[in-house]
Amino acid sequence: MLQIPCPWCGPRDQSEFTYAGEAHIQRPADPSQLSDAQWADYVFMRRNTRGRFREQWQHAHGCQQFFNAVRDTVTNRIETTYRPDEIVSGGRP
Repeated sequence: MLQIPCPWCGPRDQSEFTYAGEAHIQRPADPSQLSDAQWADYVFMRRNTRGRFREQWQHAHGCQQFFNAVRDTVTNRIETTYRPDEIVSGGRP
């Protein structure tokens, strides 16, 4: 089983967490000005990265906090986890 290190609680089994999608998605500044196609692009289109990927998780069966992780999608290895207000080395994509 995959061990995920929660930034608040420490390492826990994957079964305690919920995957929440790609990290660092910027909400449009003025959503009311978007066309339907632009809104659909914001809501549904995400990168399908092979390799190093930044994603969000929630410790659903623990502290309930959301956090970000850098995970290799090929090996499933988690490089690091960090709070949403933190910047990890290399900056944000």
